[in-house]
Amino acid sequence: MGENFFLDNSDLQFHFDNAELDEVFRMREDDYSQKGQYPQAPASLQEALSIARARLEEAGMLSGEVFAPHATQVDRDNVHLAGGHVDYPFGTQENLAAIQEHGLCGVTLPRKYNGLNLPTTIYSMMTEMVSRADASLQNLFGLQSIAETLYRFGDDAQRDRMLPRFASGEVDGAMALTEPEAGSDLQSVKTFARQDADGKWFINGKKRFITNGRAKALLVLARTEEGTTDGRGLSMFLVEACPQLKISGIEDKLGLHGSPTCELTFDNVPAELVGSRRMGLIRYVMSLMNGARLAIASQAVGVGEAAYRCAKEYAAQRFQFGKSIDQIGAVNAMLVKMRTSVLAGRALLYETSRVVDLRDACEDRVRRGTATEEERLKVKEYSRMADALTPMTKAFNTEMCNKVAYDGIQVHGGKGYMRDHLAERYYRDARITNIYEGTTQLQVVAAIAGVKKRTLNARFDELAALPFEGEAKTLAEQFMAGHAKVEEAIAIVDEHHDDTRFFDQMAYHVVRMETIAFIGMILLKNALADAKRITLAREFAAEYLPELEMNYSTVKNQILPDPEILKM
Repeated sequence: MGENFFLDNSDLQFHFDNAELDEVFRMREDDYSQKGQYPQAPASLQEALSIARARLEEAGMLSGEVFAPHATQVDRDNVHLAGGHVDYPFGTQENLAAIQEHGLCGVTLPRKYNGLNLPTTIYSMMTEMVSRADASLQNLFGLQSIAETLYRFGDDAQRDRMLPRFASGEVDGAMALTEPEAGSDLQSVKTFARQDADGKWFINGKKRFITNGRAKALLVLARTEEGTTDGRGLSMFLVEACPQLKISGIEDKLGLHGSPTCELTFDNVPAELVGSRRMGLIRYVMSLMNGARLAIASQAVGVGEAAYRCAKEYAAQRFQFGKSIDQIGAVNAMLVKMRTSVLAGRALLYETSRVVDLRDACEDRVRRGTATEEERLKVKEYSRMADALTPMTKAFNTEMCNKVAYDGIQVHGGKGYMRDHLAERYYRDARITNIYEGTTQLQVVAAIAGVKKRTLNARFDELAALPFEGEAKTLAEQFMAGHAKVEEAIAIVDEHHDDTRFFDQMAYHVVRMETIAFIGMILLKNALADAKRITLAREFAAEYLPELEMNYSTVKNQILPDPEILKM
């Protein structure tokens, strides 16, 4: 019997038990009225939580007993392209069959389409566990957001035809955005969609770096408006696999070997418009990217958890100088920092997931005409918070993941560099997380607007008003003092509003300050539910408050990197 990646993780269970999803479940379950139509639907919050926990235990069992044992061989077998067809490694095929058999292909989809109707927070937890087992499998499991996007923006015919097929596992998805000459700059997309005399759409062009490009259903960003060169000329399309859509190559990657990254050629490929013309980038892709940020942030926590556990286990078993190396001060300090960072990243992840859930539930009820007045008013607030928190979470967690995986090899010493130890795979898989679905630098660009608008200030005030006492009160004052310095930093940046270089250089420091202060307050809130967690808040403060001060000093003293160094 293998491990269960939910039951062996007390911190993940804590976040489930304290997720504060009461309102989310109430809205998703239509005040628990769905029971009459769907026998499997819960009749109360307690039943909803019981169902969610059972599904998490099921995903934890699969992750520990099926996915993790396959992972090393999947990494070594890699994906293969032959005759225009991509073959998964045998282990990946077994993993996908298990996911399908256990009904985990439509986690967040409504029951109307045979989905589980579970919140994004629960899906994020599943994604974390799958990633801990095999990060490349998450790149397939995590693409359920394609179906979610189709649910939010497709028409009834598209939903009715496609979503049950997603939920059953008959159809998998991919998002085809990036092009050979248009990486992160999606406004430059040149793939073109034309409409014939009968009103049917056809797509021509190339896409590159497409995760799971062999999927049976793709959401494709294409230009529809003649003469445009920016995002306002782009629309979103649904494309199903067909002979006109060719896989012209797959990438030979550093890591994530069980997930194919494809180059696609569109040669008059039939397509269906999703939503409205001209809204492809400015609305639909932005929604897709928010989901992708959260998925990669979850992946990063999973890989970080795996790397930490691997290092901790090795350090306890490796003896040098008459004792296990986890008793050597320098190694022990590394392990403490690794654990602190993973736990902090997880706390931020599930705070963000909760906000995304509240936004999505309110939006869905507005769309279906079942929202209360309060829910209608809350949509914009939750949307603004989600737009700020998802890039902050992706940036923090993926940088954290890379550092933890790096230190994991260091704990192993020379053995960590060898392929017969898991540490080197975690390191290779971690490296892409702060690059794809928007680099850390682009996450800063996405987050800085919300920070400047003080989007999280109301949440900071709520957290500061909690009944902290003793050490927790002292730490709260320190984190809130850090938040006040964010205000000062924003004011300094605003004074240079005409200096683009100054703004670009300082944005990272401001966003990082806000992220550290926010995580600190979330950790203290969690310590009210479990007094032992004050230790985590204390360690986080010791590790990260000096970094906050350093970033503040950089902005206050207006220290810019000197480009003259590039000439040396």
